[in-house]
Amino acid sequence: MRITREHDVVQVSFLPRLFPVNVYLVEEKDGFTLIDAGMPFSLKGILSTAQSLGKPITRIILTHAHGDHVGALDSLKDALPKAEVCISRRDAPLLAGDASLLPGEPQTPVRGSVPKAIRTRPDRLLDDGDRIGSLVAIATPGHTPGHMAFMDTRSRVLIAGDAYQLHGGLAVSGRLRPLFPFPALATWNRELALASAKRLAELEPSVLAVGHGRMLRQPAAAMRAATADAEQRLRPAGGHL
Repeated sequence: MRITREHDVVQVSFLPRLFPVNVYLVEEKDGFTLIDAGMPFSLKGILSTAQSLGKPITRIILTHAHGDHVGALDSLKDALPKAEVCISRRDAPLLAGDASLLPGEPQTPVRGSVPKAIRTRPDRLLDDGDRIGSLVAIATPGHTPGHMAFMDTRSRVLIAGDAYQLHGGLAVSGRLRPLFPFPALATWNRELALASAKRLAELEPSVLAVGHGRMLRQPAAAMRAATADAEQRLRPAGGHL
């Protein structure tokens, strides 16, 4: 386990060298907002990190409903029954195991590890632009239909979930990196993922914090380069997207 801090955002990384799975503790006056719940074995590390930093976890926000981001959710809710659980309105059915698509959405199947036995139900459903403490919710569909990123309005640290990855090389969700292909293989719609990544790059965050990989300071230029690379890969030969 590796712990890294940027401003009010603490990254807790499990298996950081082999298969990094990150969760984030965002410090507020009344406690921590936990972003993502990692794998089932992440429970002890999450709780011990918050305890060592001297504040309770008061909220749990999920960027999306893949298994490596919600794995410890039930055990966390058991340990923290008063913690408010939040997820996007669109990914709430996915959290309950329903991977069906809505009319008007690309009808390619949802990919990745959709949970089948999560007991916890969200207390709050989030829409684009909602505020949760110091965080603002940003709809970033593509990796999943209801994927969300969150920006700390105090420092402009961007917690981007799997909209980008850094392990194996900075890449937009859906752009395959051979050294760490898993986020790309679990991406539902690459075109929407690219549009979402472009939106995040335009925000010019101070730090990019992702689900897999280290945090990156002053990432805007690198994010724009990654979106250009993904766009080139998606463009048909001799044509346009």
